[in-house]
Amino acid sequence: MDTLDCVVIGAGVVGLAIARQLAMAGREVMICEAEAQIGQHSSSRNSEVIHAGLYYPPASRKAQLCVQGRDLLYRYCAERHIPHQRIGKLLVANTAADLPRLHAIAQRATQNGVHDLQWLDAAGIRALEPALHAHAALLSPSTSIINSHALLQALLADAEAHGAQLACHSPVSGGRITPQGLTLDIAGMPIPARLVINAAGLWAPSVAASITGVPRETIPAAHYARGVYFSLSGRSPFSRLIYPLPEAGGLGCHLTLDLAGQARFGPDVEWIDGVDYRLDPARAVAFYHSIRRWWPQLPDGALQPAYAGVRPKLAGPGEPDADFVIQGPAQHGVAGLINLYGIESPGLTSCLALAEAVSTMVNQRR
Repeated sequence: MDTLDCVVIGAGVVGLAIARQLAMAGREVMICEAEAQIGQHSSSRNSEVIHAGLYYPPASRKAQLCVQGRDLLYRYCAERHIPHQRIGKLLVANTAADLPRLHAIAQRATQNGVHDLQWLDAAGIRALEPALHAHAALLSPSTSIINSHALLQALLADAEAHGAQLACHSPVSGGRITPQGLTLDIAGMPIPARLVINAAGLWAPSVAASITGVPRETIPAAHYARGVYFSLSGRSPFSRLIYPLPEAGGLGCHLTLDLAGQARFGPDVEWIDGVDYRLDPARAVAFYHSIRRWWPQLPDGALQPAYAGVRPKLAGPGEPDADFVIQGPAQHGVAGLINLYGIESPGLTSCLALAEAVSTMVNQRR
């Protein structure tokens, strides 16, 4: 078996962005995807939002790559005609007691390089969104919605146009370090590769652990937070995204709109032991309670089960949110291997910036 130049494990939005970046730089890239199609997990089970960069700790990878990635993604959407709309977001404080947290987010956003936020009082909120009940809000004009499936297809098309190849039904079940480099077990076949990018998302820690010779102390523990979504039957009275203040493990049960105007609410946070997309319709009870704090007129029976996603967490219940981890030979000591861990939100927004960061790390080792 000839040695492959570069293997990217995972054909989600981040894996495809990395494959595109490396293929455009002249690398011969094979994309290995365990599923029958691309983007079957975190990339398609999310809110489909381009985030502005409000929440993340200043100087963190999430903050830097979200703001950088947001700008890269807007340019890419324009160049490739990927459907998206800058409809904006309102981040709301329900009562005066919530104002200190809202001010803290505004300050953090400024530190992250987000300079277009607008403060709204109750009258300003009613002028924009008459159905929204809140004491104050931050308007984020740089927040958008995007067709994530169109983004996935564009990234794949670009990668393939520069010679990359996609292999679906090709799970990585193990591997080992050899004197010649890395050998991966892909769909039951041993395949040597000079460069391996582990962008397996929810399975990135287990993929790394399956490669003999990767130091176990460098592989973070995986935690899984399921979030379910409910769609709104009937027409939404809102024209923008509505977000409450963040909660432990997520950004709160918010309202998003797709490009057709269909409203959905979610995700909530439920810590689970593995990847499980089952949606319990009984969770709607908590959704009604949460949403009616800022939309009291939500009708009974208006919420319909939609779908669930699972976030690849590096921190468990009660722990502070962890940053993105991009781990190369300097961290784990294995030449030719780069692992990406904990690529949850804002991973979609950051995908092109993450790809640039990986490319920089690859170039540093050459």
